[in-house]
Amino acid sequence: MTDHPNQFPKLHNAAWPGVVGKGDDDANPVIELDEMLDLTAAAQVDGRKFDGVDIFLYDPHISIDSTDEQLEDVARRVKERGLVIGSVVAPVWGPTGGGPAGGTKDDIEAFLTQVRKGCSVAKRLTEIGIRPYGVVRLDSAMPVADWIKDPHANQSRIADTFKAAADIAEEYDQRLAAEGEICWGGMHSWRKMADLLERVGHPERFGFQADMAHTLLYLLGYNAPEDAILPQDFDWNDKDRLDHAFKELTHVLRPWTIDFHVAQNDASVHGTGSHDKTGRHCLPDDPNGKLDIAHDAGYWLRDEHGDVLTTCRHICWDGCMFPNDVMHSADTWNHILAAMLSVQDAHGWNE
Repeated sequence: MTDHPNQFPKLHNAAWPGVVGKGDDDANPVIELDEMLDLTAAAQVDGRKFDGVDIFLYDPHISIDSTDEQLEDVARRVKERGLVIGSVVAPVWGPTGGGPAGGTKDDIEAFLTQVRKGCSVAKRLTEIGIRPYGVVRLDSAMPVADWIKDPHANQSRIADTFKAAADIAEEYDQRLAAEGEICWGGMHSWRKMADLLERVGHPERFGFQADMAHTLLYLLGYNAPEDAILPQDFDWNDKDRLDHAFKELTHVLRPWTIDFHVAQNDASVHGTGSHDKTGRHCLPDDPNGKLDIAHDAGYWLRDEHGDVLTTCRHICWDGCMFPNDVMHSADTWNHILAAMLSVQDAHGWNE
């Protein structure tokens, strides 16, 4: 399609919004994987479609303990809809079988067990031929309220756990990406996130996943006021100051960034179900959205000189915790695909 000249980075939709924050009320039950795949595959803008999905390795979508036969069945269902799989989310949190990376010995063992299982599934999906690229995503799984009880000890313990996770990833020839989300201790500000990445010190195996909704709140220091780049009463019409803030943020975190989520945020937080408050994911055309999606994505997808980076082979839309009536609307996914295409048009490439 000549209106959209680039083919990379590939455009993915996240399947986990069908699970995360769902099931706690009658209006928002879990949306099964097949329906998420159908909604993704049906979206179309100017003849272009989503290239793939990123997935959560957790029931009822895809069990972390899936057999080879079950993974081959998942691959068949994804492929028959014209999609591939990119990044996978390891279920490292306590309620999903893991535990805090800065917790007790048992917590850490549970965390690393889930990382190992996630890397194994990711490798198997690649071997099956349905997963051409992508990372294994994780976070510290430690609430900020617990982390601040002993910041120095907890930060050190999380870094040691992440180093062990990087060693596991090397065994399976995978890369891990820590999602910079303000609700997880040790990762709840951009300075602390950078500190963790430097302590781990294995960029070939352990990097950063930038989500535009979460990183916008890094600027405001929502859970770490001491690290705020912008004031709480920031005037969002001051585009020059916002641009400078993004430059300061991405100068530090972009070199570590190996996975990228396109998103919109209204500079507020949100949480549903068991998910703690984090960056609110808004629809791309939300009138209260503070991000110029295509413009602001460029701070992550281009280097200091403005040259396009090819580090992220795909980018993914993350619309976690949208109400089900919004997610069941075809218009929702067409608007999202249009926003994804605007990023690819502005910062993409061909091979």
